[in-house]
Amino acid sequence: MDHTDHVNLLRDGVGGPGGVWADFGAGAGAFTLALADLLGPTAEIIAIDRDADRLRANERALRDRFLRTSVRYVVADFGGPLDLPALDGIVIANALHFAEDQARVLELLHRYLAPGAPLLGVEYNIERSNAAVPYPVPFSRWQALSDGAAFAHTKLLATRPSRFLREIYSAASW
Repeated sequence: MDHTDHVNLLRDGVGGPGGVWADFGAGAGAFTLALADLLGPTAEIIAIDRDADRLRANERALRDRFLRTSVRYVVADFGGPLDLPALDGIVIANALHFAEDQARVLELLHRYLAPGAPLLGVEYNIERSNAAVPYPVPFSRWQALSDGAAFAHTKLLATRPSRFLREIYSAASW
C-alpha cells in the first residue's frame, strides 16, 4: 500500500479540514501522513506510540511532506489513560490487533472523543491470529466492539487487498 491507499482508507471518515485528531499506534507515520493530507495545515494531530524511534521517523516523514501541519508526538502506550483534549477524531490503524483487551481500549478511546466525533479503525479482515496479528479484529468484531463501547453507528468505509493477509479494511464508529 502507498500514501494514496492510506488516504483513501480514511477519506470517507474525515468530515473536512481542521480540528484536533489523534493517531493511536502512529508508528512511523503512514496514517499520520494520511491525516495531515486530509485535514490540512489548520489541523492539530497528536501522534501516539510507545516506540520513540518510530515516532521520530514519523516526525521526519511529516516534516518532509507536511511542514505546516501541527503534530504533537506522545510516547505512550495507547492502552493506558492519557491527558488529551476532546478530540474531533481518532485513527487507530493496524494497532488494535496488538491489544488483548480490545473492548477496554475502545471504551477508553470513546472517552477521548468530542460528541459525534468518529473513531476510524484500520485492520486486517481476518479471523485467525498469527505472529503479526495476535488478536485479529475482522470487521464483524469491530462492529461488536464498537457497539459494546457505546458507539451509536458503525460503517465500513473501504477495503483494499493485502499482499500479506487477504484484505485490509477501514471502518468508522460514531
